[in-house]
Amino acid sequence: MPGPDSTDPTRLRIALTVFFALDGFVFAGWVVRIPAIKEQTGASASALGLALLGVSAGAVITMMLTGRLCRRYGSHAVTVICGILLSLSVALPPLTHSAVALGAVLLVFGAAYGGINVAFNSAAVDLVAALRRPVMPSFHAAFSLGGMLGAGLGGLVAGHLSPTRHLLGLTFIGLVVTAVAGRSLLRQQPPKRPEPAAGAGAGQDGPRRLDGRRRGLVAVFGLIALCTAYGEGAMADWGALHLEQDLGASAAAAALGYSCFALAMTVGRLTGTTLLERLGRTRTVIAGGATAALGMLAGSLAPSLWAALIGFAVTGLGLANLFPVAVERAGMLAGPSGVATASTLGYGGMLLGPPAIGFMADWFSLPTALTSVAVLAAVAALVGLVTRRTAAG
Repeated sequence: MPGPDSTDPTRLRIALTVFFALDGFVFAGWVVRIPAIKEQTGASASALGLALLGVSAGAVITMMLTGRLCRRYGSHAVTVICGILLSLSVALPPLTHSAVALGAVLLVFGAAYGGINVAFNSAAVDLVAALRRPVMPSFHAAFSLGGMLGAGLGGLVAGHLSPTRHLLGLTFIGLVVTAVAGRSLLRQQPPKRPEPAAGAGAGQDGPRRLDGRRRGLVAVFGLIALCTAYGEGAMADWGALHLEQDLGASAAAAALGYSCFALAMTVGRLTGTTLLERLGRTRTVIAGGATAALGMLAGSLAPSLWAALIGFAVTGLGLANLFPVAVERAGMLAGPSGVATASTLGYGGMLLGPPAIGFMADWFSLPTALTSVAVLAAVAALVGLVTRRTAAG
């Protein structure tokens, strides 16, 4: 068994994978109980929308702070602490009885969610650099699988358990998993990065001081993350409505839209390491953005349900590895601060997507509004193409 000052890459990878999966599992478990929490608090649709902004506000505020905490205390310790806070805070929403109180506790939940995302992505970036293999998509695949499991389990127990008991159960599961995986994670020292080629911007002990060029590249990778997350948010909130409203699908059939998208994204991430090894990071971003753009054009403008579902699946495959690559490259350049910057911009894109689609749908039509996902996917591909020399990899 490795000592407290050693690093076992296999055990470290397993521990981080578990935290990624736990994050998706807990967050999805909360999401499926939102309708019940709305009824419990008696909140109107608008009041609920404002309360839900607490998650986003907490995450965005905390992400940049977490980057500094990771530099000071280490990404492993911050991951474990945020895992505990995430597990505890998910039990708070059922205890509220007003939209104001709900928004307050969701601010705490969002802070833990944003914090753990920066922390375990920072730890994963260090491990990817040490392994010299592009395994970042496998961690995000674990998040997707955890989310699918959390949503599925939530759907099964929704008719049998109250939100209080369900989310308290998530707290128990989260604390147990954090105790087991956290013990393994804390026993591992962050691996030292190998010395990169000249100009790569990171040394053995971490990233060097950022100059204007590297700071610009971090912003570029954040832009790619934003474009990707915009599509994820839009698909989650508007995909089913498009299928039902514009293509006449039943509610059950319309629900398949996001399922196809999410499943394809998971498959894309599970195969992402192989893809990155064959194409490299830059060509993966270009090909992924172009694929997602074509898929979303088909999904939003297709005249039939099945054609739209195929388009949604192609979009998921295209977007699958863009966010992991963007976060990894930002972290390679600037350490936890780079991860925080890319994650914050990405989360901003997820926030921007749904309301932007709504406004455009009012001005034009929902199918036309959804083509903005294709436009931003194409922007991500174009950014990858334009920066292929300065961000080679």
